[in-house]
Amino acid sequence: MSERETDGVVCGLCPHHCRIAEGGTDLCAARTNRGGKIVCQNYGQVTSLALDPIEKKPLYHFHPGSVILSVGSYGCNLLCPFCQNHEISRAKAGGLRTEMLAPETLVQLAEDTRQKYGNIGVAFTYNEPLVSYEYVLDCAKLLREKDLAVVLVTNGQMCEAPLRKLLPYFDAMNIDLKGFTQAFYDWISGDLETTKTTIRLAAEAGVHVEVTTLVIPGRNDNEKEMEAEARWLASISKEIPLHLSRYFPRYHCDIPMTPRKTLEKLKKIANQYLRYVYIGNV
Repeated sequence: MSERETDGVVCGLCPHHCRIAEGGTDLCAARTNRGGKIVCQNYGQVTSLALDPIEKKPLYHFHPGSVILSVGSYGCNLLCPFCQNHEISRAKAGGLRTEMLAPETLVQLAEDTRQKYGNIGVAFTYNEPLVSYEYVLDCAKLLREKDLAVVLVTNGQMCEAPLRKLLPYFDAMNIDLKGFTQAFYDWISGDLETTKTTIRLAAEAGVHVEVTTLVIPGRNDNEKEMEAEARWLASISKEIPLHLSRYFPRYHCDIPMTPRKTLEKLKKIANQYLRYVYIGNV
């Protein structure tokens, strides 16, 4: 997952391809260079753990009415100025309290909550879970052995090779399609085509996929862009549920909240191409 460079090591996990000096960290603050090898600095370092309704992910068409054990760490490979979880997504090692949760311990918790509360599995969520790639993969393999569902809530910013190694172990993914122009992704330091590839590959692999777009006034609420997004998703499958989520001012972003009428208008447009379109966060 890395290649040696004369002045550091390049991380091959996501499209940033950060070159990391010995002992340094990358943009996501979750990966470091130790002895010329990229390692997952936040491996098993949990900041958030809760039993959530599956609809909160949001996943509306995957075991509706069930609950799932949700776990998160710290770090993210996007720089969204409107982040709702910036306390953990922008945190660095030692910057907040964490607890070590080994893969075996997480699986045992999942089994315990299955017996007590009907938990269906584990959702990797809250921060960007893909920056904890090795931990997520180790846990996913064990969860599959116990017939527990494996769910990923992600921004989809992962290179194709590591993604393909993960996909066989996942049952469902909610993928944030932040906007449908590279200009929007430039604003958040990301790559549109990478997220599109993640959506396509996950669907082709038979993973249950739902997509979320946080609608921000003046940034990604253009009707033609929504039409293009919905048309593209429909080219993969008209059955992919699309969640249009209402934005509220957060973190460094003070744009006024999204009017409900905007969401309703975009929903109508998307419904011309997709069977299931939902408005959320209202």
